[in-house]
Amino acid sequence: MAGRVLVTGATGYIAGHVIADLRAHGYDVLGTARRAGDGLVVADLSRDEGWDEAVAGCDHVVHVASPFPKESPKFDDEVIRPAVDGTLRVLRAAARAGVRRVVLTSSVAAVVSGHAGGVVRTEADWSVVERSPVYQRSKTLAERAAWDFARESGLELVSVNPGFVAGPVLDAKVGTSVQVVHRLLTRDVPASPKMGFSVVDVRDVATAHRLALETPAAAGNRYIVAGEHLWMREIAGVLAEEFNPKGYRVPTGPLPTWLFRALALFDASLRPALAFVGRRESVSADKARRELGWTPRPARETILDTAYSLIELGLAPNPSKKAVDLMST
Repeated sequence: MAGRVLVTGATGYIAGHVIADLRAHGYDVLGTARRAGDGLVVADLSRDEGWDEAVAGCDHVVHVASPFPKESPKFDDEVIRPAVDGTLRVLRAAARAGVRRVVLTSSVAAVVSGHAGGVVRTEADWSVVERSPVYQRSKTLAERAAWDFARESGLELVSVNPGFVAGPVLDAKVGTSVQVVHRLLTRDVPASPKMGFSVVDVRDVATAHRLALETPAAAGNRYIVAGEHLWMREIAGVLAEEFNPKGYRVPTGPLPTWLFRALALFDASLRPALAFVGRRESVSADKARRELGWTPRPARETILDTAYSLIELGLAPNPSKKAVDLMST
């Protein structure tokens, strides 16, 4: 089914893997970014210019680009408006160009937020906007706007809703979604707060996007792609078992919730994580397995591959090796 695919936000973590997977399966891929680069078309979610030119001649669009704040924004619209308005800009351009199918990268953040725990959530569930933090609101409102537009315009749409995305990083930028592994491996946190995630490998997320593109019956459907829930302390345990014998000092103790909240008062990058404290993120990916034939990797493999990629890129140097290097100078 190879053809030409536009992937938005091409310099991002998920998009980079989506592009690699599509190219490996014979697709001609064009990417967008806010700034010019090799093989990239300039198009910004906050501006109309550039989108018609970007989608021209494309058979499909995979819309990955969306704001993912490293810190809590001063104003909610700094995240919500680009997510909603940017999504609609992309979809309108796709509809004008006669694109056959759009695959939208949403999130389980558009499924589970604002609900009481204890229930396994599926694609039938939507986050409660009024009870959700700003990022979760942005993903929910953007996906709802996309489905409204698709119904009104007749555009063929599929949404992919990943859980907590980890896996190999492709460059020296540590994205928000791999910060947990990075902070534990570099001992940037003293212990693990009681927060957890439904972990999914970025490579499996990329595969899910391609399957959503290729599966005829996927049109008009949402697909949760997420694996088992892991508490941060369990992630730390996986890392410690593998890397502490190699000279790392991954902290494996618990961090009291009151202390984590206090730390977040002084470290703005911790504040978005407060929404996850004490919550078990329970979702079902049965629909993606059944209808797309999607199969995820084990979470342990994902966590370790994330860490090894950070080490290989020099983003998590071995502290014992550093000590040896200092002694030898």
